[in-house]
Amino acid sequence: MNSHQPTDDLGTPYAGPRPATRVVSLVPSITEALVSVDRAAVVGATEWCTHPADLDQTLERRVRGTKNPDLTAIAALAPDVVVANKEENRELDVRRLREAGVAVWVTDIETVPQAITSLENLIDALGWSRPAWLEEARGIWCRDLPPITHRVVIPIWRDPWMVVGRDTFTGDLVRRLGWHNLYADHAERYPHVEVGDLDGAGADVVLLPDEPYVFTAQDGPEAFAHTPTALVSGRLLTWYGPSLLEVGPAAQGWLGT
Repeated sequence: MNSHQPTDDLGTPYAGPRPATRVVSLVPSITEALVSVDRAAVVGATEWCTHPADLDQTLERRVRGTKNPDLTAIAALAPDVVVANKEENRELDVRRLREAGVAVWVTDIETVPQAITSLENLIDALGWSRPAWLEEARGIWCRDLPPITHRVVIPIWRDPWMVVGRDTFTGDLVRRLGWHNLYADHAERYPHVEVGDLDGAGADVVLLPDEPYVFTAQDGPEAFAHTPTALVSGRLLTWYGPSLLEVGPAAQGWLGT
């Protein structure tokens, strides 16, 4: 094997054309990142791929969701490669695509530096030039951890309530903002927690993102009697891509500062 052959985050070799000219993305944040580099090459994406807002102007086809992609539609697009993520997409779909002869590049991301490195490796493997925002994001996020100034809780679902726990991109991002996720040391990555326990955890603020569950202005006052809440952008809190440049200024507003 060529020692210079690129491999995805799980070690699977990729031998597709360079530059790649037909890419399907099953990961919303990666779709936005890829479009920022070569918009014309991104020919397929999921219904959850919402950025850029005018994506459909150049996209050839939507391929359903991240958990139920239309594998027949993907194969019909004749992609050079399909980009997936270990957490967001099912291993079964990755395996079926590969069995059908479709190359799949799988990312595996649990921290902000991992996300930046993963995107660098993917873009390099596709034979594309790295965008300027990626190097800027590395300068912003890949530094020593700042001191902790606030304690937060980050629900991602309600009824049942689920929160961000250990070893997640979102948890690492808030730590790099100088905040401590009170469930960062939980045994599970996305534990179920009673809302009363969340309200009594001692957080300075409960961050309520608008995805994957769409929290609204009513959810905070309704559920949390003792802890301030803030509605926040799920894209800024959970996506890795050009949005990384927008997080810092927005985050200060989440804390009311």
